[in-house]
Amino acid sequence: MKIGVDYVGINTPFYCIDENGKLLLHKRSENCRDEHHRWDPGSGKLEFGLSIEENILKEVHEEYGCYGEILEILPAHDIFRTQGGVSTHWIAIPGFVKVDPAKVGINEPAKMLEIGWFSIDKLPKPLHTGFAHTFSLFEDYFKIYLK
Repeated sequence: MKIGVDYVGINTPFYCIDENGKLLLHKRSENCRDEHHRWDPGSGKLEFGLSIEENILKEVHEEYGCYGEILEILPAHDIFRTQGGVSTHWIAIPGFVKVDPAKVGINEPAKMLEIGWFSIDKLPKPLHTGFAHTFSLFEDYFKIYLK
């Protein structure tokens, strides 16, 4: 059985921000499960035994090699997608995480083509569809943290 396909998956996206209100995104490689060459903030499935906050911080470290401070957790919401004829259903529980840009790096080079810091009015395209959906639902929250 496949998570998100045969049963609802739960993931914990994270939005790493710096002290200047910039958002960290990475461009997904062909080695990712889906959404190749799209810009993504980062995420991971919720692992058994970890709290939402623990899972977010673990994923930040796994993907970007740094630690951060959770500033806020957004409300849980559905993300429905269909790609390549496959429908998926995830429950996303995202959080804003403040990180030190000097400590950020590509910690999963097989999955990330590049990383960059972006302002709210200059987000790169194309965006990961799950992130784009969450951004449209919670744009007011993003405006609090991003400049």
